[in-house]
Amino acid sequence: MGLEIRKVVTYMEETLIEGGKEAGQPLKMFAAAVVLKNPWFGRGFVEDLKPEIHAIAPVLGELLTKKIIEMVGSGAAVEAYGKAAVVGTSGEVEHASALIHTLRFGNHYRQAVGAKSFLSFTNVRGGPNCPVAIPMMHKDDEGMRSHYLTIQFSINDAPAHDEILVALGASVGGRPHHRIGDRYQDMKELGNDEA
Repeated sequence: MGLEIRKVVTYMEETLIEGGKEAGQPLKMFAAAVVLKNPWFGRGFVEDLKPEIHAIAPVLGELLTKKIIEMVGSGAAVEAYGKAAVVGTSGEVEHASALIHTLRFGNHYRQAVGAKSFLSFTNVRGGPNCPVAIPMMHKDDEGMRSHYLTIQFSINDAPAHDEILVALGASVGGRPHHRIGDRYQDMKELGNDEA
């Protein structure tokens, strides 16, 4: 039931030009991932996942939050955020979900960045080098479409069939030259001012 981490991976990208036009504010996106042994691997169908969730998810939440904050510089600087998990091919998608869909994991990140919005997410099954896609939204405003972003990367040897990859994503800035408006403008145009 112990936590067995094989590797920690960080990723950063900076967009300077979008659509052939220089960005007024470059978009910086960051990700931090942990590759760990699937604690439920080889045990058959496990009915109660809580013991491992309680033991492992808080440790992952704290570790990944620390890595993201180190890369970005501060929690206040994070504008958009999200999370993802990929379980190896011998695991259940429920195993990936178990480690990220608990307040014991997500609250570390939410509190560190002072967020109000929920963490958008993906949880899938995949093998080594599969895309890790982390959808993000503004940490304080779920309707701010400028911050509907996805950071994507892969790890050439992860997850192995008996592993889980857990990741957090962050952005500083929104999409350069965003011009599709916010959710609230659509609501008003459609005659529904409710958010």
